[in-house]
Amino acid sequence: MQKLKKIFSFVTLTVALIIIILYLLGYGYIFKAAKIVYGNGHITSFIDDFRFFPTRKIDNAPDNIWYWPKHKSYNQIKPTQRLLDEHKKMKTVAFLIIKNDSIWSENYYEGYHKDSLSNSFSMAKSMTEALLGKAIKDGYVKMSDKVIKYLPGLKGKYAQELTVADLASMSSGSNWVEDYYNPFYITTEAYFSDDLERLMLDKVRIDRKPGQKFKYLSGDTQLLGMVIAKATGMTLSEYMSKSFWKPMGARKYALWTLDDKAKTEKAFCCINSNARDFARFGKLYEHLGNWNGKQILDTAFIKKSLSPRLTSSPYYGYSWWLSDYKGKKIAYMRGVLGQYVIIIPEDNLIIVRLGKKRDFTPNGKPHSNDFYTYVDETYEMLKSS
Repeated sequence: MQKLKKIFSFVTLTVALIIIILYLLGYGYIFKAAKIVYGNGHITSFIDDFRFFPTRKIDNAPDNIWYWPKHKSYNQIKPTQRLLDEHKKMKTVAFLIIKNDSIWSENYYEGYHKDSLSNSFSMAKSMTEALLGKAIKDGYVKMSDKVIKYLPGLKGKYAQELTVADLASMSSGSNWVEDYYNPFYITTEAYFSDDLERLMLDKVRIDRKPGQKFKYLSGDTQLLGMVIAKATGMTLSEYMSKSFWKPMGARKYALWTLDDKAKTEKAFCCINSNARDFARFGKLYEHLGNWNGKQILDTAFIKKSLSPRLTSSPYYGYSWWLSDYKGKKIAYMRGVLGQYVIIIPEDNLIIVRLGKKRDFTPNGKPHSNDFYTYVDETYEMLKSS
């Protein structure tokens, strides 16, 4: 018994020392991450984790709701077997096909329905870029502006050269390490941070010349969100509500996840909404910024967003992924667990998929396997109409 007590005391002391050391080294957020993720039976962030973070409401306008019309062939064509198999494998919660601005097919799974809130994850990057477009249209900021003008505490050899365009096109040259599974890297720290703005200004450095090379970094969008907030004098949630949620007649309010203390929006992720309201951004960009006759974003800005900035990365524009699959110009928003809003303008087609898993991306390839499946099977279904 005495030996067991000594072992227990040793283990307890060792654990206590590890905890103290981690806190002293600035890794205290790991315990918060473990509590939220592992404590809820997950191994990574999950689509309804907004319940465990502070959020800010993105208000809609209940007296100005625009309802998606249903296509004359609404839900007449059943999903293909391959699509159903993919839904089961990837734990899809929502899948919409919108043809000619009308919902042609709509299905929900895993207990979710049309009003269920679900995490956008990195689709928020494209929506934050839409906020940039609105801020440019409103005269608050320019693509060519130096970021240092809004964030004078930014560090690094090339901090003075970094432009807003560099952030929007993921070519900042920063030292951010994009890794979702290593708890000691900044991506995890940012997700569970108590003070995002402090983290960004303390740890992010612009060490390489910006505007030269595409590198997907969530930190770029977080800095972009901070620029927009500083330039407009509004929170991102407030500006999103004023600029898009209300004018586009969103059916339901959304929630944007914040850090704990500073109450800063996670611009790189975490707008919690539903498939129909996410789809509104597909319609807006498909129609080059025009929403039912009102020009919300400038056409030139949309065309720029959906075009590659760098010839070395033709698969990425300004916070939108790009593809020429099937010989068609395709652009899409994407989240880490297979969140998609895919637009194919030449066919007046929008595909929305929300879910709990994403199929893997082949090594060195920009588009993951499930992207091709969702496009292929949508066209197979349309053949039967």
